[in-house]
Amino acid sequence: MKRTTCFLASLLLLGSLVSYGANAAPLPADKQADLILQNGAVYTVDKNRNWAEAVAVKDGRILFVGTDADAKKYAGPKTEVVDLKGKMVLPGFFDSHTHASETVKQIHSVDLYGKQSVDEYLQAVREFAKKHPDAKVITGMGWSNPLIPGKGPSKKMLDDVISDIPVVLTSEDVHSVWANSKALELAGITKDTKNPEGGVIERDDATGEPWGTLREKAVDLIADVVPEFTVDQYTDGILAYQEMAAVRGVTTAHEPMIGGPNVLAAYKKAEENNKLTMRFRNSFLADPGKGPEQLQEFIKEREKNKGPLYQTNCVKIFMDGVIEGSTGYLSEPYEHIDSHGELVWRPDSYKQMAAAIDKSGFQVHVHSIGDAATSIALDGLEAVQKSNGKRDSRHLITHLQLVKPEDISRFKALGVIGVPQPFWFFKEPGYYEDIQVPYLGQERADREYPMKSFIAAGVHMASSSDYPVTQEFSPLDGIERGVTRAEHGSTDPGDILWPEERATLADMIASFTIEGAYANFLENETGSIEIGKKADLVVLEKNLFEIPATQINETKVLLTLFEGKPVYRDSSFGPAGK
Repeated sequence: MKRTTCFLASLLLLGSLVSYGANAAPLPADKQADLILQNGAVYTVDKNRNWAEAVAVKDGRILFVGTDADAKKYAGPKTEVVDLKGKMVLPGFFDSHTHASETVKQIHSVDLYGKQSVDEYLQAVREFAKKHPDAKVITGMGWSNPLIPGKGPSKKMLDDVISDIPVVLTSEDVHSVWANSKALELAGITKDTKNPEGGVIERDDATGEPWGTLREKAVDLIADVVPEFTVDQYTDGILAYQEMAAVRGVTTAHEPMIGGPNVLAAYKKAEENNKLTMRFRNSFLADPGKGPEQLQEFIKEREKNKGPLYQTNCVKIFMDGVIEGSTGYLSEPYEHIDSHGELVWRPDSYKQMAAAIDKSGFQVHVHSIGDAATSIALDGLEAVQKSNGKRDSRHLITHLQLVKPEDISRFKALGVIGVPQPFWFFKEPGYYEDIQVPYLGQERADREYPMKSFIAAGVHMASSSDYPVTQEFSPLDGIERGVTRAEHGSTDPGDILWPEERATLADMIASFTIEGAYANFLENETGSIEIGKKADLVVLEKNLFEIPATQINETKVLLTLFEGKPVYRDSSFGPAGK
């Protein structure tokens, strides 16, 4: 009853605050809506979190938001009117950190995602080699660290399958590679090769020979062995990602790109050929081996990418590695080894680079897993403000697996945006018991991924998936995990990861909508359902506020509109959504 009362009160407030022309004369034909969604539960995610019953769309923008009665005035003979029958409408979802172009590896190389054993990995390599007998190099992606903990998979495993051509397989977290002996040989990696700064060559304890797994910056040592995908192949990946995104209601994505120039060319080509059906805001990847001079190329490239759908306004920095590779940088050492992890950037070099990025008008997008890495990232952004002056920079720090409590208030003070992955907010089988607890100890393992504390401190939190690390990247999955912090469907209190950090449903929805828009300087264009904004809309089969939180991820996306055009429609919703 309370929820219904709040809903009605919100409708009355919406109607009283905004004049929608209820008493006006009928509109001329050129002002009539192209589409009206009526009889729905429209959660606007505006600043007052208002509800409405109907939305009207004209020329790709929202023409009206309000009651069913007032919506009728925007209907003409050519208006498509859809009776939602109580279904929910939300703004189109944002994924504020996703590697869309990496879909190329699931199309044009060995797809290891979802495999459950080393034997399955090796069988996938065999099958790929059989289908591609002329391949000069075999690449792939998706092997899981928990299946081969410690040093990771060995070169011998791959040598027993293929030894005459190089095989290079990237881990699912994109922080390690697994190589056979031929690949290591061609890269010139031997027992005498030193670990590069910020990287680890795993070695045989007895011989010192490379084991077959390379981590963080050591991955670069083998880069020349792996040919870059072509522009057309990357385009295949981007278009395939778009189709998956539309099914999940994602209408805008931010990709911190890790590929080469062909990725940039593929995005540009797709936009020029009118192939993009969603919005991309992407980052360049800064190389710690180069200084601020690399920004000149980024600036030139940024000038080329000023279209409405594809822009490159941000620069990505890897501050550290990941917990599963023992390379996330921690303030206290790991439990299983005498190490604090690996810093990819020296703090002084990072500060210099961040200042140059900021001065060039880019956002800084920092990868930070460990608590010590996040402190260093904040130190650098604080130094940037002192040297360059404070501006509306909206720099970002992503992942935030471990965070010192005192650093949370620094995000707010510095205007830094958090970019978490709520999909990971649970005691994941394999990771929690086999990696997080043994590597971090019970206390740290149980205090991973703060969320509510950030929100309570007033920090903008723009949620994301880090796809393809997260294969099932539906924001509805992420919203549920942010609310429950447990396995999907679980109601066992013992399954909850850090119960105090559970966020509200309203805050989780905001993190995938208006907060994502804010993180990408798009809050005046999209992210909420308000008059004049782009008609990026998602229709759900159920009102998320009226179902148990454990059922959120089971809710279907029925319709996805991007700038007023349907880019996905579920078959159950009907050809006209009626």
